[in-house]
Amino acid sequence: MTIHDLKAPLEKHFGFSEFREGQEMIIRDVLSGQDVLGILPTGTGKSLCYQLPAKLLGGTTIVVSPLISLMIDQVKQLKANGYKSVTALNSFMEHNEKRAVMKRLNEYSLVYISPEMLQNEWLQRALEGVDVQLFVIDEAHCISQWGHEFRTDYLKLYQTIETLGNPTVLALSATATKEVQQDIMDRLKLPFMNQRIYPMDKRNISLAVEEYSSPEEKVKRIIQVLEKNQAPTMIYFSSRQWAERVTCELREKLNHRVAFYHGGMEQTDRMLVQQQFMNNQLDIICCTSAFGMGVDKQNIRLVIHFHLPPQLESFIQEIGRAGRDGETSASLVLFTPKDHYLPQMLIQSELPDKSGLFKIMQYLESFVGTTLPGDETILEDMQFSESQWNFIKFQFEEADLIQGRLLKDIPSTFQQKLLRILEERWIYKQNKLTEMLRWIHHTKCRREELYKPFQGYIRPPYAPCCDVCDFRVNDLSFKEDQEKVHSVTWKDRLRVIFQQGGTYET
Repeated sequence: MTIHDLKAPLEKHFGFSEFREGQEMIIRDVLSGQDVLGILPTGTGKSLCYQLPAKLLGGTTIVVSPLISLMIDQVKQLKANGYKSVTALNSFMEHNEKRAVMKRLNEYSLVYISPEMLQNEWLQRALEGVDVQLFVIDEAHCISQWGHEFRTDYLKLYQTIETLGNPTVLALSATATKEVQQDIMDRLKLPFMNQRIYPMDKRNISLAVEEYSSPEEKVKRIIQVLEKNQAPTMIYFSSRQWAERVTCELREKLNHRVAFYHGGMEQTDRMLVQQQFMNNQLDIICCTSAFGMGVDKQNIRLVIHFHLPPQLESFIQEIGRAGRDGETSASLVLFTPKDHYLPQMLIQSELPDKSGLFKIMQYLESFVGTTLPGDETILEDMQFSESQWNFIKFQFEEADLIQGRLLKDIPSTFQQKLLRILEERWIYKQNKLTEMLRWIHHTKCRREELYKPFQGYIRPPYAPCCDVCDFRVNDLSFKEDQEKVHSVTWKDRLRVIFQQGGTYET
């Protein structure tokens, strides 16, 4: 297929006259039946890489998406733009609505599904009659970042691909080191994927890091910065309590519209906050890492980190949500000398320690040859986090020691194998945190140091570079045109009402 052949359907279906960097090559590969690993920077239109092929290939394209809010938002946008044969299967749907979609799966050209739902037997049976032409893993770094502990169903996607008859596979991400790229291919059992890797450094984002002696001083600094800047802003926290607390303080001290967002909120409340931010009804979001993935808001100008992310990949993903429109934006990281304790605690909550491993092995041995208790019972009995148990359970499943809920005989060598895997994960996560801390304390160009593990060269920025080079946070002066923000037509308002109240199927 020539570039001319692709440009015609691009304009017909999506209204674009040109492809962005990387899109056309990835689409070409997919249409020719090649499995592809595509790494494109945040905001460069990764979704088009499967949405256009879905139109051209016929049959059904399955998109594995990590967040319900993300898949619902993408479905809404596609429907609003005239792409009708799209749906999202998720736990947020009503039972009758889910059943209706299931009966008509083969009528949709795009189906968004979570990795967990793909493991349901009833869905697997429904997919047997569906002509799946393309299998997409959106935000594919989740395979490596979340799959080993938090969401182990990501590591089972290769089984789904085999069950579906090995359709063409497209894995997409905005950030992945060579190590993570290899892990993605290994976990999908597709070692020969065509790798389309493009520079991920955002040239329009200025970087700054500031040290303070206490969290209270960080709050004062945020207020000081936001008093001068009126523009869409995201503030990232590793603590739900701090996200709520800072929201309250900003509401008291600033003339800004502020809300918090985290995983402890009800799903409907999270959806409401996200829609308000997308529709320019909020200026500032105080959020945890649960917010932002796939959020297509073009005019975010400032991303502030109140707490340190546990790894550089997470940090690059989060700052990449600023300046999707290409305009100058900024990242500000605030830290205290004790801030490394919080990501350290998060690592500890994700993985069991050695004593916890020995304890659960003893516990499980008492169920050999019988039916295991439910996950909730095990979590309560062992006082484990969900991630800790998921890590253990997945290793048992991989070794074929759990069949349904029946626990088979445990080989004498299995505990040592499990201990070795656990130690490897501890070292891996500690090294990731060390990389983040090293970057925080780096005394030369922050841009070069940040992107060095991801690409061979760093492009010159067209915004001020970093606080080590030529960027000063106090010089920032983002002033959003508030009249423009609030001048919404009656058609826009009607569209929002119907999008929020409608269903997610045609």
